[in-house]
Amino acid sequence: MTAANQIYDILIIGAGAAGLFLAANLHGKSVAILEKNPSAGKKIIASGGGKCNVTNRYISAQNYLGDEEFVTKTLLNLDFSEVLEFFSELKFKEIKQNQFFCASSAKDVLGVLLRASQQSGAKIFYNCDVKSVSKISDPTKSDANAHNGLSNSQNEIFEILTHNGQKFSCKHLVIASGGLSYKALGASDIGYEIAMSFGMQVARTAPALVGFTVQKDEFWFKNLSGVSLNAEISLSAKNIAERKFSGDVLFTHKGISGPAVLNASLFWQKGTMSINFLPNFSFKNLNSKKQLSTILPLPKRFTLEFLKSINLADNSFNEYSQAEKTEILKLQEYKFAPAGTFGFERAEVTKGGVLTNELNQNFESKKQRNLYFIGEVLDVTGMLGGYNIHFAFASAKVVSDCLELRLERWLNYN
Repeated sequence: MTAANQIYDILIIGAGAAGLFLAANLHGKSVAILEKNPSAGKKIIASGGGKCNVTNRYISAQNYLGDEEFVTKTLLNLDFSEVLEFFSELKFKEIKQNQFFCASSAKDVLGVLLRASQQSGAKIFYNCDVKSVSKISDPTKSDANAHNGLSNSQNEIFEILTHNGQKFSCKHLVIASGGLSYKALGASDIGYEIAMSFGMQVARTAPALVGFTVQKDEFWFKNLSGVSLNAEISLSAKNIAERKFSGDVLFTHKGISGPAVLNASLFWQKGTMSINFLPNFSFKNLNSKKQLSTILPLPKRFTLEFLKSINLADNSFNEYSQAEKTEILKLQEYKFAPAGTFGFERAEVTKGGVLTNELNQNFESKKQRNLYFIGEVLDVTGMLGGYNIHFAFASAKVVSDCLELRLERWLNYN
């Protein structure tokens, strides 16, 4: 297919959750979606263990790292029930912490998004890796029209050049290109490059919802690869209130992962965290003569490895000296300073991105009219639990409402 000589009302870069949901909510407009991969929604298919967690019953700004006021206003535009209604042909199971997973598969979620976007008239161009974006004069507007009540922005269009030499033109450009996580799924930094090319600021990016690698003191974690247990992680940093994350912790050959760790990674700013491996346990009146590895509500393998790390044998609690007991009690406040993270290749999302203070509440650039940024490309990142895909949908909904109104006004000028 070719887009030669056509000026689209709206062009969307990225056929992921945000881009497809936006296209699905635009009607009666000429819409094109450029996707660098040979197929759409690769990250959607991989999400939620192949079940795609589309939303959460309890969505609030507290579930996100980003500007609280901006996030709060955005979330007001889309309730979790509206997301479920959009996917009403599918069944969802509410499990874990009020998360909604597709009862069949993530492929079915993608299928609904693709059908809805195509029914709205959007054209998807695959294998279109965007190289650059520029603003040019609209060739359909005469010089006379330029002085006939039309603003400069209405006499200009965006020109998008792809790496294979294709050119696309549009009146409104929406960047829904995502972040840097999962490069194997086609991750790209093009969204950040476009923002910076128009003078916008981009916050430093980093892997998020990702496991931690360990320093020498925690090399014993690696010997527990495959072991999982429930724990509570506490984070505190300068000028930031303490945060706690409860859930499973999984030990791997690289370090430590699992839901509690992944959520902690979103807010971690280097330095030390505290892990309570026994969040609902008291050492008081622990008088049993049985060995510690038998008494503690922890995987025996974990307890033995922990004792080995502090050079203690597996005895009954009362057999330990007071100093040794103090070391054991650290199980409820184990200080841990990660060496780093597993990196973008293993991260579920990217934190950092296009600063939201560069946008108005309609997600439009303050520095370039008719240029929008939605979804993960922004400096807004959610915890595990359907929060990121919900924000992608919510940001797309805001832009769809804005563009519907703006294009109505645009038509009235002509």
